[in-house]
Amino acid sequence: MGFLQKLGFFCIRLSFLLFLVSPLVSSSQEQMKGAGSHKENIHKQMSHKLSSEIRLHGFLLWASMGFLMPVGILAIRMSHGEECGRRLRILFYVHGLSEMLSVLLATAGAVMSFRNFNNSFNNKHQRVGIGLYGLIWLQALIGFVRPQRGSKGRSIWFSVHWILGTAVSLLGVLNIYTGLQAYHEKTSKGIKLWTKIFTAQVSAITFFYLFQDKWLYIQKQGVLLGNEPVRPTADQVLLPIEKQKQSVTDSS
Repeated sequence: MGFLQKLGFFCIRLSFLLFLVSPLVSSSQEQMKGAGSHKENIHKQMSHKLSSEIRLHGFLLWASMGFLMPVGILAIRMSHGEECGRRLRILFYVHGLSEMLSVLLATAGAVMSFRNFNNSFNNKHQRVGIGLYGLIWLQALIGFVRPQRGSKGRSIWFSVHWILGTAVSLLGVLNIYTGLQAYHEKTSKGIKLWTKIFTAQVSAITFFYLFQDKWLYIQKQGVLLGNEPVRPTADQVLLPIEKQKQSVTDSS
């Protein structure tokens, strides 16, 4: 058998082996591609689930710290001009219910973050958040042990409650901004619109809060609804006796 015949038989055998092996190779490649696509689908599902959980966490904390807590603060601020009556009770109940719902929603958001997120506490949002959760519950407990009006510890309680409430409100607003930034860094999604909307809301609440003192001042001055007091004339500043003398002189 010559060299060419041996080479021909070798080529035939090699072709036959390749024909047999090619389906196995193609099937293994398809399996690898299927496994890779399956992993990609799982990763996409996990990222979508994580993104949804982050959005729900942010909504709960906004509803707690960005809405309900300011509403409670504005309600108790408006009650300062009320002496007693039904309006004072309504404002007090609005304050209490708003703050309790705020604590519950913040607790739900905290549970979500501890269970579903990577709590390495290596950023501002997580570090401020863990301290904020503790202050929220401390403020709630202080609110439940409110002394009666006129008691010795009432002024001390009021000062602590006011200072702690102000700190919680400021930290809550700050943590919402840091949370938006953390959401942007984790998902690469834009946050400019939400930042502008929240800034407008905070500005409106701050303006209304500061306007409360001016509103009471305006009411005391009697300039609302065109009820500005009329300045007395020269005749009105005369003493009663002088008025009588003037009237007798005019009649004579």
